[in-house]
Amino acid sequence: MRTQKDKAERFRALHERKQAFVIPNPWDVGTALVLEKLGFEALATTSAGFAFSLGKQDNTVELRVLMQHVAALAAVSDLPVSVDLGNGFGDAPKTVAETLRLTAEAGAVGGSLEDYTGDESRPFYSHEEAAERVRAAAEAAKALPLPFTLTARAENYLYGKPDMRDTLRRLQLYQEAGADVLYAPGITTREQVAEVVRAVDRPVNVLVGLPGMRLSLQALSELGVRRVSVGSGLCRAAMGAFLRAAREMQENGTFSWAEEAVPSIGGLLN
Repeated sequence: MRTQKDKAERFRALHERKQAFVIPNPWDVGTALVLEKLGFEALATTSAGFAFSLGKQDNTVELRVLMQHVAALAAVSDLPVSVDLGNGFGDAPKTVAETLRLTAEAGAVGGSLEDYTGDESRPFYSHEEAAERVRAAAEAAKALPLPFTLTARAENYLYGKPDMRDTLRRLQLYQEAGADVLYAPGITTREQVAEVVRAVDRPVNVLVGLPGMRLSLQALSELGVRRVSVGSGLCRAAMGAFLRAAREMQENGTFSWAEEAVPSIGGLLN
């Protein structure tokens, strides 16, 4: 098993290549092991997928429970693990810094921080608040004995505010605050992706699997993207197959779905 420092260095190096890499998002240990076996080079958690596996809504899982999940993934896999930290489990910069420290302590080598508050009355942190939170996380990361990769997210497009000017300004502020990777989930067009890449000088992550996102890995690489994630996409794809099978049984009393099922779940791990 690779050391955490080795995983951290490998993860950082992936962002330095010209070809973008895919960082898929497992929602439990089993799916993490399957993704590793398939040859992926790193893993990222999915807050929505993990919450669903516990029968919870997204953004309702306690920090303690998430850290147990992170530790389990890091312990069984040789791959670097990056963590979806939501808003860092608190508004205060010191809370964000402590969350990042705990994330590294659990065995992860990267984490992403949102500027979405979760409060519908003021859905986004102000520029100043958001930058200060990223700065606190970056300082916490630099204090670690390994190169922890901090990703800062501008959530405008994902939460109904398609304002490119504000998104770019936020990403630039997060860059100045010390983020290693920048991320604007919800952008879908070639023009939007190109604009984000041009606006910053750090690696850019793009979320695929959204309606309207039709760009391939090669196309995203040619635009300058360095990392591609799928968020809850794999979990939603699995649930799509699950629901189709369940509805067929319930509504039709037939079982044709079994023809497309894998022959053995345990065999996926061999």
